[in-house]
Amino acid sequence: MDEEYDVIVLGTGLKECILSGLLSVDGLKVLHMDRNDYYGGESTSLNLNQLWKKFRGEDKPPAHLGSSRDYNVDMIPKFMMANGTLVRVLIHTDVTKYLYFKAVDGSYVFNKGKVYKVPSNDVEALKSPLMGLFEKRRARKFFIYVQNYEESDPKTHEGMDLTRVSTRELIEKYGLSDDTVDFIGHAIALHRDDRYLDQPALDTVKRMKLYSESLARFQGGSPYIYPLYGLGELPQAFARLSAVYGGTYMLNKPECKVEFNEEGKVIGVTSEGETAKCKKVVCDPSYLPNKVRKVGRVARAIAIMSHPIPNTGDSHSVQIILPQKQLGRKSDMYVFCCSYTHNVAPKGKFIAFVSAEAETDNPESELRAGIELLGPVDEIFFDIYDRYEPVNEPSLDNCFISTSYDATTHFESTVVDVLNMYTLITGKVVDLSVDLSAASAAEE
Repeated sequence: MDEEYDVIVLGTGLKECILSGLLSVDGLKVLHMDRNDYYGGESTSLNLNQLWKKFRGEDKPPAHLGSSRDYNVDMIPKFMMANGTLVRVLIHTDVTKYLYFKAVDGSYVFNKGKVYKVPSNDVEALKSPLMGLFEKRRARKFFIYVQNYEESDPKTHEGMDLTRVSTRELIEKYGLSDDTVDFIGHAIALHRDDRYLDQPALDTVKRMKLYSESLARFQGGSPYIYPLYGLGELPQAFARLSAVYGGTYMLNKPECKVEFNEEGKVIGVTSEGETAKCKKVVCDPSYLPNKVRKVGRVARAIAIMSHPIPNTGDSHSVQIILPQKQLGRKSDMYVFCCSYTHNVAPKGKFIAFVSAEAETDNPESELRAGIELLGPVDEIFFDIYDRYEPVNEPSLDNCFISTSYDATTHFESTVVDVLNMYTLITGKVVDLSVDLSAASAAEE
């Protein structure tokens, strides 16, 4: 342990593992420690016994739910955009060789008490029961504009500078109704609240294009993919990557205490009486509680069911977004469901999550709108956890702290945090156009 490292990473949550992998690939000497004896931190996957112990205080689940080890229940469930940034990071680092993915069956949106498939292009807009005849035509025109839009080609801009025009102004040009704006902004562009309407439209148009590109990539029923055996596979895959490039791992290290010099700069980490020296520390908020502040809470329900979610075309894996306006809330609610087809439950069993940024202290009543969509459940667990973000100045103390996971059921915001942290730590941007698997093959 008494060695010197460029970076010590504390916690094996997904964000920390991705960073550990990227920094090791960069040639930095990385030591990765965790106080737990398992990978994943807050974003780990639990088997049925572990789930029971966490929420019910004992590990004796009823026999009718099947074998404990057939369950991989993600504590922070999120789908990936098939063409999104996380997938590009996976390809860039060649971590895909450790993982198997399967497309997610459906992408749905809640509107006026019902669940509808999200139309994502001009063809689907014309078929969608979400809109009346005239609205379909207006929506189709808007989708065509977005599909044709190229940032570098002014001919596709129709005289609008989307870095200056707000999303609200762009949408008004097409005369779309509030309900249409709701599903476009929240279920396609994946904005979490309505602040985007007064921000430049370019971001929303790029997000819509990402959705349709992701949909086209696997020709599935949704733009999302998800790893077989759940997300617990991801931190381990990045940990393997780090190890391949010389990273050192130590799990089950209690009391990882970050040490500082008199100027307040990090100089190492002490555990069990030994100190490993380092220039920089990367960690989740739990390791440096005095350098973070609470910014919110996430309420969630975890349900085990014996059927797919009703009204989703018997989808075995599905995301449903309930836009804030439909519920009279300040932010969206999310429903995530996967099943035995992704190897996260025994045959015939489905696992559903309902999550939202908590606006009350009662998750059971707050999440009711999402829970009512699930139909009968075999078992349900409720939980509420705090979200933190760093308040330190990394240039002064060399501590790089991730933000807590949000309530969304997709990865786009998570990866933004990771790539921003990477740039803060190294002073450079991850070049995702480089395929490391091709580079390493060339070296061999």
